[in-house]
Amino acid sequence: MIKTFLYDRSTGEKRKGGEEALTEWESNPDLWIWVDLDNEDQQRESTMLQQTFGVHPLVIADAQRKRHPPKLELFEEYFFLLTNGVKVSDDDVDFKTLQIAFFVSDRFMVTRHADQSNSIDTIWAGVEGADVDVGRGSAHLAYRVLRRVSDRYSELVERLESRLEPLEDEMFENPRDALLEDLMSYGRNLKRLRRIFTYQKSLFARLSGKSHPFIGKEERHEFIDAFEQTERLESLTGLYKELTDDLMNGYISITSHRLNGIMKVLTVVTVIFLPLTLLVGIYGMNFEHIPELKFHNAYFVLLSVMGAIAVGLLLLFRKMRWL
Repeated sequence: MIKTFLYDRSTGEKRKGGEEALTEWESNPDLWIWVDLDNEDQQRESTMLQQTFGVHPLVIADAQRKRHPPKLELFEEYFFLLTNGVKVSDDDVDFKTLQIAFFVSDRFMVTRHADQSNSIDTIWAGVEGADVDVGRGSAHLAYRVLRRVSDRYSELVERLESRLEPLEDEMFENPRDALLEDLMSYGRNLKRLRRIFTYQKSLFARLSGKSHPFIGKEERHEFIDAFEQTERLESLTGLYKELTDDLMNGYISITSHRLNGIMKVLTVVTVIFLPLTLLVGIYGMNFEHIPELKFHNAYFVLLSVMGAIAVGLLLLFRKMRWL
């Protein structure tokens, strides 16, 4: 799907439309346009980007790849930015990334993504209303989308934090395998997030430090703000990843300690019954001549000896603090 939004810099008029607006934009130099390509046919969007906006074919190929590390390329007429958006439900901590490509120039901004993007939809609605000042230019608009992406990542990190806090108490009160599965899942997500934030921090650092004709001083300060937010998120995910690792190690230590306690009890029981089993085995043999068997109180004597051995071993284990 192709959506367009036209802004007339001379009159301040704003209106949205479809692919037909491209012809009007090309014929009027006062018009600025935002084109959003949502799951569009790759050949069709490639033709449009090359013929209408003069985008390099190799850049288009990078944007259309299913998986590509975030990157920034600066050209004389535009810059190309590839980043990872996030797809996550409101109450979940599992997420998927959505690759979003930006082609940003003085007269246009093109966004390209293979699935619906909440961040782009939010800023698009803001442009249609009065929340986002489209007159500030393409770089500012790109910053607003990228900042919305970062805000959604912040919400995800905060949700992970709220899940980790009660796990420590629950781990001591009721350790179970489901806790370890949760911790492994959180650790995997935090590792992915930290890698994403490392890439995006590098992009924002370059955008905030590079001089470009349509990236002004104010826009550079905005990208500095995005850089600082991403840097905080990277630091937080590293901290929570360490906490998750500590909790997993703690869980393993607790379960190992409890298993050792169980094995100690079983060992004590085995040691107590070993001499008793030996006595029972000796006097249970089917020999014709066992003198003790003819003793009148032999049965009671044997029970007494067995009981004394058991009690003696229990007292010994308690003295040695094994029980």
